[in-house]
Amino acid sequence: MLSLCNEWEFTPEWFDGFALGEGEGEAVRLPHTVAELPLHYADHTAYQGICGYRRKLELGPELAGKHIFLQLDGAAHIATVSLNGRELTTHRCGYTGFRVEITDVAVLGGENLLCVRLDTTENTSIPPFGHVIDYLTYGGLYREVWLDVREKSYIEDIFITTPTLTTLKIRPTLHDAHGCLLLVELMKGERVLIRKAFTTDGVITIQCPGVKPWDTNRPVLYTCRVTLLKIGRVMDVKEQKVGFRVAEFRNDGFFLNGKKTFLRGLNRHQCWPHIGYAAPESLQREDARILKEELACTAVRTSHYPQSHHFLDECDRLGLLVFTEIPGWQHIGGTDWKKQAMENTREMVLQYRNHPSIVLWGVRINESQDDDELYRMTNGIARALDPSRPTSGVRYLEKSSPLEDVYAYNDFSHTGDNPGCKQKKAVTAEKPLLISEHNGHMFPTKSFDPWQKRQEQARRHMQVLNDAMADGEHLGCFGWCMFDYPTHRDFGSGDRVCYHGVMDAFRNPKLAAYAYASQGEEKPVLAVGTTMDIGDYPGGQIGDVLVFTNADSVNLYKNGTFVTRLTGERWAALPHSPMVIDDTIGALLETQEGFEKKKAELVRSCLLSVRKYGLANLPPAEAAKMGYVMMKYGMKYADAVRLYEKYVGNWGGEATIWRLMAVKDGEVVASCTLGPSARLHLEAIPSSVRLTEGATYDMASVRIRLLDENGNPAPYAQLPVRLALTGDAALTGPNVVTAEGGMTGTYIRTIGRAGQAKLTISTDQTDDVEILFQIHKK
Repeated sequence: MLSLCNEWEFTPEWFDGFALGEGEGEAVRLPHTVAELPLHYADHTAYQGICGYRRKLELGPELAGKHIFLQLDGAAHIATVSLNGRELTTHRCGYTGFRVEITDVAVLGGENLLCVRLDTTENTSIPPFGHVIDYLTYGGLYREVWLDVREKSYIEDIFITTPTLTTLKIRPTLHDAHGCLLLVELMKGERVLIRKAFTTDGVITIQCPGVKPWDTNRPVLYTCRVTLLKIGRVMDVKEQKVGFRVAEFRNDGFFLNGKKTFLRGLNRHQCWPHIGYAAPESLQREDARILKEELACTAVRTSHYPQSHHFLDECDRLGLLVFTEIPGWQHIGGTDWKKQAMENTREMVLQYRNHPSIVLWGVRINESQDDDELYRMTNGIARALDPSRPTSGVRYLEKSSPLEDVYAYNDFSHTGDNPGCKQKKAVTAEKPLLISEHNGHMFPTKSFDPWQKRQEQARRHMQVLNDAMADGEHLGCFGWCMFDYPTHRDFGSGDRVCYHGVMDAFRNPKLAAYAYASQGEEKPVLAVGTTMDIGDYPGGQIGDVLVFTNADSVNLYKNGTFVTRLTGERWAALPHSPMVIDDTIGALLETQEGFEKKKAELVRSCLLSVRKYGLANLPPAEAAKMGYVMMKYGMKYADAVRLYEKYVGNWGGEATIWRLMAVKDGEVVASCTLGPSARLHLEAIPSSVRLTEGATYDMASVRIRLLDENGNPAPYAQLPVRLALTGDAALTGPNVVTAEGGMTGTYIRTIGRAGQAKLTISTDQTDDVEILFQIHKK
């Protein structure tokens, strides 16, 4: 297919003459958003209206006798396509793609005018609209547009499944294939493993001995090439990535290729700061990489709509399992609205069913009430178009109509001091149970919230995961959610942002991100739930501190002296339980005070009680124990004060430096130093420094953090950050931003030519950081 993403004109206000070439428009490239929005206090009406896109389309005379199609991958939300002033089709879903044939109206050997009239309003006649929605529904031609030229005989579609780990089943849909043959090739790279010819009638089944399975650890992909031949002439060729995998949802768990696999995942919206939905391939793929490689997720839910094929392609490549669903949020409309929901189901399944990463179809409107008539239809459509995958549907209802194969339930029952999830018998008796959302709005957490709140967010995510894994009754959990996102005025904080993410909007990690990352095995993780500064806590009482790591143990040192060894035991069902620092004295009374063991144990117990409760709030039993210890060992009040200042208050002497050393298989794999710091530095991580200017623009994200001299986040460094870009690229968003919680970000966009660009990031309290981008022309 030929990309049609460049050379568009855009008008924010539609007028009928625009489709006829009248007036002028703004030059734009796709993906495009109708309005860039601020990070905070975004107005959801800013992107709503009736707008238009158009471009000239040169079609040569050599296309005579061929079929010519336009394909639009994403137009939010009601798109009417015309060519040379003639309306061809209207598509009424902003989250699925569509095709229209222009063969009969196209001018060959001359210039055509392609136009899209786009209704970006929250039109109540289509999903997800009709009532309130807890996310923004940005408008625009926000995915790619393509020109697809076919011969008289062509392949409309191929649907590929793998009923077994060595069986390939292909269901071709052909146009005018009389007298044709199909040549099927299975390839690994450029090497052809299997080549067989078939007639064009019926389903093709091929045994593929020796192929390797696709799974979350080793997602081996092959290419299936199907060629339509007529009298030896190639009429059409389709290639499709294939992963040999068998996914089963059972009451005793989710099994991938026969191996029980817990679905540890997060929910993802498809939005970015300022640009909304309009992100090119590179940023789509980057989100999948972050989920798999940085957050150690095994699964993702595309809430609450189908998302970019680029994102799904990367999920295929990385081995990230996907639960995708039809557009919607709680509301069910009237008859026509329901018909559109059924059409959305059909389009979703047909357009996405060749992704091996997708293992579950969501065929209910998210969190809607039961509607058995509607959901019998959506289930039937999905099962008819794809018998290989089960259906599900996200609800907040217990014991609702079990029409789907998997019962997906938003379990928000955990409030901090109770079990992490409900027992299965309280939710559904007969279907496999999946937690489709947890936490999120139950404990919104900003990157600049106090340490104890950020730690509590992380702890709650781990509690739900642990308890769901421990009971053996849950297939998995999808936490709400991957990153913070803007929303409507009915939801979120006062700035219309939902701070529900384990990352901020720029994909900078909050502490909860490390809770997920620590469950992986690929790279060492060590993150601490505080910097141990007493001024962050009421009365200076730090309390228990969580350490998120995938190490076997962590050694704690104070000013270079060993204190204690931490191990993870509290959340035993997790692959790697968070460890707890509840003893900051450890062996110090023996090594530094010379106390014998029994005395050290008693004095340490008293000091830790004061650390936990404060002297004024000591429980009577603890106060009595303290009096007993002082009498037993002849300790004076001044002795107790000195010990408190040295081992609990940590003031009056040398600055306290804490060091944690993570040990795995007998070796130190990670370390962390905590202590007073007044020297800050910038960390800037680009998604890529090599950009490609081609069929459309390319973008790189730059995640920016302020760190202290020990490399720890500086959450109170709410500094202005200046961004200066020179060269052959442009900034997206403002050139002065605020480091919220010590974190922010920006985006770099190519502008149509090869070359270089330099981004300089500066603050008044740090040295500048420069990033050089190389831009190549494709």
